[in-house]
Amino acid sequence: MKHGILVAYKPKGPTSHDVVDEVRKKLKTRKVGHGGTLDPFACGVLILGVNQGTRLLEFYKNLNKVYWVKMKLGLITETFDITGEVVEERECNVTEEEIKEAIFSFVGEYDQVPPAYSAKKYRGERLYKLAREGKIIRLPPKRVKIFKIWDVVIEGKTVSFRVEVSPGTYVRSLCMDIGYRLGCGATAVELVRESVGPHTLEESLNVFEASPEEIENRVIPMERCLEWLPRVVIFQDFSERILNGSQVFLEMLKEWDEFRKEDTVRVFDEEGNLLALAEAERNASFLRTLKRQGRNERVLKLKKVFNMR
Repeated sequence: MKHGILVAYKPKGPTSHDVVDEVRKKLKTRKVGHGGTLDPFACGVLILGVNQGTRLLEFYKNLNKVYWVKMKLGLITETFDITGEVVEERECNVTEEEIKEAIFSFVGEYDQVPPAYSAKKYRGERLYKLAREGKIIRLPPKRVKIFKIWDVVIEGKTVSFRVEVSPGTYVRSLCMDIGYRLGCGATAVELVRESVGPHTLEESLNVFEASPEEIENRVIPMERCLEWLPRVVIFQDFSERILNGSQVFLEMLKEWDEFRKEDTVRVFDEEGNLLALAEAERNASFLRTLKRQGRNERVLKLKKVFNMR
């Protein structure tokens, strides 16, 4: 049984849950989840957790994402994308320079209102479900960050660009906000998620076209997941104690990367098996001081233990 992360490709049309269901069916396991919804009209990278890998998904939800988007100026829909009912069409008499100025003005932090038609939850219900029932919920603005915008192409009222955003940012809301700044509104007509953290479109797999064997072979093993997190190695003799929930004391550590207090670190045994994720209770630099002073203190607090035997 494989445990880990799968970099899936979601085509236009299916929901993110449809992709999850396809993998569940082909791998014959219920333990599959995704690390961040992608709208049905959009396509691109969807991170899936398989078996114990589902317990890592919270760390993938917090990664920056890169999108390519095409929007149409002067068109306003209920959903801020092309699938929604057209609410209004406006003239958009602006120059290319004004369009670029409006787009780039959003680089940095700003307060973004989530679209009423979205997968975000309100009191346990998906917003799009409530909206379809005629219950339009306006959520308060959320602080988001636009790290970078590039590859801007303007062809009349159609504009495309690439954008790197913080978790929880709605690119179709960004398009509408750009449109409002120009005084005419805008609607996303195409959207591609090109990357989630280090994982890109090039490495993604269309699970609807792949065989069960191909899917299983593309699952990234737990040991190779979350490689941006610091790593510590414990002596083999202590591995069983960690799997049984023992906290991590200095004497257990063989080697470690640099980390700061409260960082999440990956805990490995000497054979390279991922045993746990833990929270650092000291800076790594202070561990050397403790060692010098012969103080065997608790240095890591367990958060998740992975017993995959």
